[in-house]
Amino acid sequence: MRGTSRRGGRGGASQGGGGRSAAVVFTTAGSRAEAERLASVLVEERLAACVNLIAPLTSIYRWRGAVERAREVLLVIKTRRVLVPQVAARVQALHSYEVPEVIALPVVAGARSYLAWLFGETAVAARRRR
Repeated sequence: MRGTSRRGGRGGASQGGGGRSAAVVFTTAGSRAEAERLASVLVEERLAACVNLIAPLTSIYRWRGAVERAREVLLVIKTRRVLVPQVAARVQALHSYEVPEVIALPVVAGARSYLAWLFGETAVAARRRR
């Protein structure tokens, strides 16, 4: 994904035509290996155009009455909003956590060329959904 040859240059801040909309989904994993496995499956199955792995990070949370602290890897998943339920189901099916984080945020604007690439990479999964 380096350079501009595969994604195009900077363009307008548009969602693209045809009512398409994008989303960013966040989840965390307990190890780099698990994060890479989840990311690879989502991209290979065309449920995501791209997944960024951010590590290490520290999560502090309450679990079963106790405050916990864990080192995790954050996955930033770029997809179509219509595919979010499938992304969530796939993450939950493959994840080692009992209750994996799956939070989706809508993309309100983005470079037209990047969003066109995202929609192109996820078109097969979107068609299968119909």
